[in-house]
Amino acid sequence: MSAAEPAPSQTSAKPGHLGRSLPRFEDAALLTGRGRFLDDLPVGPATLQAAILRSPHAHARIVKLDVSAARALPGVAAVLTSAEVQALSAPLVVGVKAPMTCWPIATDRVRYVGEPVAVVVAADRYLAEDALEAIAIDYAPLPAVVDPERALAAEAPVLHEGLGGNLASDRSFRYGDPEAAFETAAHRIGITVRYPRNAVTPIETYGMVCEWDPGEDGYEVTANFQGPFSIHAVIARSLKVPGNRLRLKTPRDSGGSFGVKQGMFPVIVLMALAARLAGRPVKWIEDRLEHLTASVSATNRVVTLAAAVEADGKITALDWDQLEDVGAHLRAPEPATLYRMHGNLTGAYDIRNLAVRNRVVVTNKTPTGLNRGFGGPQVYFALERLVQKIAVTLGLDPVAVIRRNLIPAGAFPYRTASGGLYDSGDYQKALETALRDGGHAALVEKRDRVRAAGGLYGIGFATVVEPSVSNMGYVSTVMTAAERAKAGPKNGAQATATVALDPVGGVSVHVASVPQGQGHRTVLAQTVADSLGLEPAQIRVVAELDTARDAWSIASGNYASRFAAAVAGTAHLAAEQLKAKLARLAAAQLNVPAEALVFEGGRVCAADTPDNAIPFARLAATAHWAPGTIPEAAGQALRETVYWTPPQLTAPTPDDQVNSSLCHGFILDICGVAVERASGRVVIDRYVTMHDCGRVLHPGMVEGQIVGGFANAVGAALYEEYAYGPDGAFLAGSFADYLVPTVAEVPRPEILHVETPSPFTPLGAKGVGEGNCMSTPVAIANAVADALGVEDVILPLTPARVRALLDEPEPPAPAGTAPAAPPKRAGGRALAGTGSAGFAAPPQRIWDTLLDPATLEAIVPGCHKVEKLSETRFLAEVTLGVGPVKGRYSVEVALSDLVEPASVTLTASASGALGTGAGQGHVRLAATPEGGTRLDYDYEADVGGKVAAVGGRLLDGAARLVIGQFFAALGRQAGGGTKGGGATDGGATDGAGAAGPWTGLLGRLLRLLGIGS
Repeated sequence: MSAAEPAPSQTSAKPGHLGRSLPRFEDAALLTGRGRFLDDLPVGPATLQAAILRSPHAHARIVKLDVSAARALPGVAAVLTSAEVQALSAPLVVGVKAPMTCWPIATDRVRYVGEPVAVVVAADRYLAEDALEAIAIDYAPLPAVVDPERALAAEAPVLHEGLGGNLASDRSFRYGDPEAAFETAAHRIGITVRYPRNAVTPIETYGMVCEWDPGEDGYEVTANFQGPFSIHAVIARSLKVPGNRLRLKTPRDSGGSFGVKQGMFPVIVLMALAARLAGRPVKWIEDRLEHLTASVSATNRVVTLAAAVEADGKITALDWDQLEDVGAHLRAPEPATLYRMHGNLTGAYDIRNLAVRNRVVVTNKTPTGLNRGFGGPQVYFALERLVQKIAVTLGLDPVAVIRRNLIPAGAFPYRTASGGLYDSGDYQKALETALRDGGHAALVEKRDRVRAAGGLYGIGFATVVEPSVSNMGYVSTVMTAAERAKAGPKNGAQATATVALDPVGGVSVHVASVPQGQGHRTVLAQTVADSLGLEPAQIRVVAELDTARDAWSIASGNYASRFAAAVAGTAHLAAEQLKAKLARLAAAQLNVPAEALVFEGGRVCAADTPDNAIPFARLAATAHWAPGTIPEAAGQALRETVYWTPPQLTAPTPDDQVNSSLCHGFILDICGVAVERASGRVVIDRYVTMHDCGRVLHPGMVEGQIVGGFANAVGAALYEEYAYGPDGAFLAGSFADYLVPTVAEVPRPEILHVETPSPFTPLGAKGVGEGNCMSTPVAIANAVADALGVEDVILPLTPARVRALLDEPEPPAPAGTAPAAPPKRAGGRALAGTGSAGFAAPPQRIWDTLLDPATLEAIVPGCHKVEKLSETRFLAEVTLGVGPVKGRYSVEVALSDLVEPASVTLTASASGALGTGAGQGHVRLAATPEGGTRLDYDYEADVGGKVAAVGGRLLDGAARLVIGQFFAALGRQAGGGTKGGGATDGGATDGAGAAGPWTGLLGRLLRLLGIGS
């Protein structure tokens, strides 16, 4: 069968509903507010609410953990700590054979900011959150490491003592003869890239309701978990119950996932144990700060990639060195991100020689997991940046290098050097069509015109093979062949679908894949309606999953772009099998051969005599009302369940070849960007994306998937990054600092298609939901590199990074602009500022007020008490809020360099459940001619933990507000109030020298939001 031919099962006598953009059945409820998301589902009156105490440190020993006060609070039902977790459960599965243990809660120490330390279960979420502050915990901070290359150094702090270092896995592979290819090549051209850490951000965060049944000694969990359901076995193993004692239910509606909701399984274990401990159901809904800080993110990766290249640009070998940062724990299914693309390391290119080294390292960052693209962005960023460098080095057009290396159209199915089996494609046709219909020539003309006028304009390309329907065995490539043989075979993929008939002839469809926004109900209805000759509106699709009731396997779930190719295809097979049984039943009633019957228009009739017919509903109901009339050959005609497993997904071979995915789409992107020289802003001028995703089942939804992936990728390329301080403090805990692009920042891409249906899938479809997450970041990067004429670019390409690449002096600040703020300290979230305040009271009175504990207790915002430890040391208990977080802190202040009543240096440290802080400030007092006091101050501080994650914008504003409140209260207490151009009520001057705007109504609104006390 040639690559362009459809599989036999996808042929049809008449065009049907598939291939048309029908209105989505899902949208009516979603657009009118009638979606039922997890937090909307009713719960029993006995259900408790949970809150999680999380580590403010990236690395620290837990010196003391006392939860007795929290347990004693009214309304608190239970407090779960590592003691209970270790007594009632087993560690989570570690992704490699290594001497390391992974619990869902910190035990002896914490290893990343946001790691769970305790869980409080109470009558409501408010009580649970308040009880967190009653937990007494002391940490002994340890050195942290966040850079994967530094983590390999001998002197780096070790996260898991059993490893003896931070290297969790080191595997090397060789395919073909790469050494000979490099030796004989005209050129060796290499590149080193660092792909940053980022994440998708679904509107709906993690959520679950967990219940323990002591009679069954089992658990029931309702969660917006997406799969893969291999994780079901991981959860059951950790909870120490057999799989049939863990009932996992997933509701119909989801506010998105994009892979990330796979990562909730450690919290499912915690909440299930909390329910057992409390003896009542427990509900937990993750807040946005928790999601950004502690849910899974994509891996960051350092790649050194070299190519053996002939003079004409032909690539004969690749040498990969990949260093994968999986964060603090190597949790299942990791290191899947590193190995998902193993069969695709040569991309769309015909390269027969390959050397690979894969290393996995742990650092003091959030553990990683599934994110849209899942390994593809990291691989293609390196490969396609290298292809552009080859073109630049050899003085060739990048299109010529791409064209020279593409896999020939007649080579499909094509086996890659590392074992991938590409099902179909005509990459040359896709390339030439994209160049012609995408206006490439006009882009080149525009680039020349803009450059001639002194502007910056570049064109970038990306050529990507998009894998879909993962082979469960690819992760085992991390093991040696001997280790795999000992562990037993792991391979394949399985999709499950059931088509059932009810007593009045209605048709229902159920699949083991819960939608995350892809339109399951619409496409499945189209698919089954085409088989049975019905209208899609007549098909009911059951879109939730219950492992105690429904057909499923460990490969079930909504991941790896498997819906169109595997799930919808399996529903088609089930419908066709049921149709065949109904045809045999109808043949007996209509006295015509089964093969001569046609299902269309809600009837079953003879093809040559349409009047010889029976209504579909009557025929479908026969098995219910008159089972005795069914011919023995027809069998039962009530329902058909199909488990589909493609034979192409075999286990890794002894020489480590693996077909890591079943289907392989093709993408060719062309990107034109303008770069604003003064600001460094990158403007996407035109974006063309060519796709071959096999047979297109629903053009409108395919376009939506492409545009959605493109929007995710624009964020990764230009805006989004999980930023960490050198001490491991997480610095991107709000959308003020983790910048997700809006519709205003995402241009509309021009989408083109060619179709080469897959011979490996029942409907000829391939996946399409992740490809632009793989292609777009590197296409934009290549375009920016072309515009600037630079070799090395680092994502995200923020204006500051682009300005640095320009290597030009900064333009002068506009007239009237304040000078830059003083430099900030390294580590954590750095704050710094200067300011002044005027008082009517003389300096001595201000001095005495500043050093009096009773007075300080009255004027420090949010202060509960101040204790004088010595003449120069004070201990205070204060409550402060920043944006969405508010907490109680113990603050120790030491005074030094005292010159009474002229100057003093204050050194402070603070700790609390929500974070830590340390800093230093200088205060100077001077008498004014009017007999008052001018006070000047400067400060610099670091904050860590949950507060640091809120973001610099909120912290800077909150600092100005609190300082302003303090000096206003100081003036009132000392007598005479404040005066002059310094701080006023609710405001303070900062490093810009201007009064803060925290006055009047605005100040009160900010207080309501928790900014200030």
